[in-house]
Amino acid sequence: MARLVVQHQNRPSFSLLPSSLSDFNGIRLTNHIQCRRKVCQPKGALHITASGEKKILMMGGTRFIGVFLARLLVQEGHQVTLFTRGKAAITQQLPGESDEDYAEFSSKVLHLKGDRKDFDFVKTSLTAEGFDVVYDINGREAVEVEPILDALPNLQQFIYCSSAGVYKKSDILPHCEIDEVDPKSRHKGKLETESLLDSRGVNWTSIRPVYIYGPLNYNPVEEWFFHRLKAGRPIPIPSSGIQITQLGHVKDLATAFLLVLGNEKASKQVFNISGEKYVTFDGLAKACAKAAGFPEPEIVHYNPKKFDFGKKKAFPFRDQHFFASIEKAKSVLGWKPEFSLVEGLADSYNLDFGRGTFRKEADFTTDDMILGKSLVSV
Repeated sequence: MARLVVQHQNRPSFSLLPSSLSDFNGIRLTNHIQCRRKVCQPKGALHITASGEKKILMMGGTRFIGVFLARLLVQEGHQVTLFTRGKAAITQQLPGESDEDYAEFSSKVLHLKGDRKDFDFVKTSLTAEGFDVVYDINGREAVEVEPILDALPNLQQFIYCSSAGVYKKSDILPHCEIDEVDPKSRHKGKLETESLLDSRGVNWTSIRPVYIYGPLNYNPVEEWFFHRLKAGRPIPIPSSGIQITQLGHVKDLATAFLLVLGNEKASKQVFNISGEKYVTFDGLAKACAKAAGFPEPEIVHYNPKKFDFGKKKAFPFRDQHFFASIEKAKSVLGWKPEFSLVEGLADSYNLDFGRGTFRKEADFTTDDMILGKSLVSV
């Protein structure tokens, strides 16, 4: 492994559908930050308020990040419209959420049904309705954003969900917002979208998460470990297991997205958002076990070059050091993650996997290939 250097530093039809303010884990999902002074208010005591009610369009918003963000926006008094293809329920009641809260939230959310790749429809519908702010949660390509900008010439702010995956691989870490990016990365579409926003002269903000985790996560991040822990199986981890990575809780991410709304300091800025601490692959396996109440797992290291897994993915993380600095978001936005890694994993487990809900069934095919071979020392 490369040496690691850590550096500090037709008209649209709207439908009002009933959704809810998430009382996930018994604590109302409100938007809070901690005071940065030495004498601080209690955790979560400083309430965030974006100036003025906004008419907000959210591209996506029914799967993961937007589920939590939409609740924060509605709580702040904004009018929120979700633009989706309508293939999934527009709102869903969350674990720990009362019927009353869910009904209140869902009654305030509007839905614009359409395909964002139908550019004519996007232009027509958005021009007719007009929006102050756009949150683009699911955009992948710049060509998908152009018709939105064309339709909303008076847009006050475009807030984009990018990815820390745009950074060029480096031995000098953590990745900072000013670091070199990789125009050939699999996230190049997001990088091109950031360039488009800047070239169009709009007031934009881009959020670059690292790995996101939390309840409803549709990517097999923590779920991958939970499946193996529940089955009492060894956890196969590539190479030495000391690769360093970083996870950020979805609720902390949603808070960051709210903090940039109407924030002059966030104008035409990029922010990395993730957890406070970094963790090794081995450490993550142990943290998942601790959070979910399982015994410390048996970890099996293997040399991935010795296997042909075909199109199957044997491990949910890139086999390298990958983490980013969140100091800019902390200093400029006054944002700080509320969840430690173990706390966040426990939140995810208790409100999702531990209730018997998950996105993907367990598949131990690649595990069995690894465990069935002689282990290679790494």
